[in-house]
Amino acid sequence: MAVLSATKLLIFFFFSCHLSIFSSTATAVYTIGVNYGTIADNLPTPAQVANFLKTKTNIDRIKIFDTNPDILKAFAGTGISVTVTVGNGDIPSLAKLPGAKAWIEKNILPYHPKTIIRYIAVGNEILATSDKTLIAHLLPAMKALRSALDSANATSVKVSTPHSLGILSTSEPPSAGKFRKGYDKLIFAPILEFHKQTKSPFMVNPYPYFGFKPQTLDYALFKPNGGVFDAGTGINYTNMFDAQLDAVYTAMKRVGYEDVDLVVAETGWPSVGDPGQPGVSLENALSYNGNLIKHVDSGKGTPLMPNRTFETYIFALFNENLKESVPERNFGLFKPDLNPVYDVGILRSEQVNFLDGCVNP
Repeated sequence: MAVLSATKLLIFFFFSCHLSIFSSTATAVYTIGVNYGTIADNLPTPAQVANFLKTKTNIDRIKIFDTNPDILKAFAGTGISVTVTVGNGDIPSLAKLPGAKAWIEKNILPYHPKTIIRYIAVGNEILATSDKTLIAHLLPAMKALRSALDSANATSVKVSTPHSLGILSTSEPPSAGKFRKGYDKLIFAPILEFHKQTKSPFMVNPYPYFGFKPQTLDYALFKPNGGVFDAGTGINYTNMFDAQLDAVYTAMKRVGYEDVDLVVAETGWPSVGDPGQPGVSLENALSYNGNLIKHVDSGKGTPLMPNRTFETYIFALFNENLKESVPERNFGLFKPDLNPVYDVGILRSEQVNFLDGCVNP
């Protein structure tokens, strides 16, 4: 990371103090989780991670991209819930009950409920792969896993699958949100019916980071801005996160399933980018994730979904040094040595006492 200028350090220190106050005084129920990725060769052990999250942070849920047994064992007895992920390539083999039962017996039953497994994410952004075989087997696999969980009396574990916003053919303005043509009734209505019947959430991965333009950067970062007006509803949106979620909600409503819960399975902002890359900086990552936490925990919801608190998983827990690009390697809230890249208000109050001097000089 480049050396910060004195001005930037002052800005960082101010925001760190401000957000640390939030972490030590907030009384809202935390709904913020983290995606715990492991594409790195310098991360602490799962046991160290579990102990750190339990004792030093307010994080009470994680999402992993596999069923790593070391991680599942490490989080036993911590009270921190875990979302596990079925590998995309495994989906066809789980579309029938025997395969699903075998998968549950291997990957869930040895750990749950001592390790609280909250969700099984069946693949990741399957529609974005355009793989017809995976798409065709996605819902059958979800149904088979649900049946296998019920047979094993693991009824508290919910089944879902995360979607990119590429599932929408139109997302701007939010009132025009709709699923891709041909997928709406054939794919998404049956998936949403499954969620309705099983009381499980529809998972989406909204990333204002991928949708902003230089003129909409403040809008993407939850900073003061003039907003974006939606003539269809008369609503002036002041942040892109709400607009993206409301576009998904509108698409769901078009097929008759606006009552299904939404979970934000991934969202985040990198703190370092390629040279000259617009919008990527430590300050902007702090602004997005810090403001996101406050916004989600406020319970305000979105203009079309007021008074709702969305379970949200920030991407990601750590900077992962084996990822391909500079931004991808720098989405983490923490460095591998467990020191924060920046403080977004998830450290417990006793961890930020050293900042008292900036609060009460």
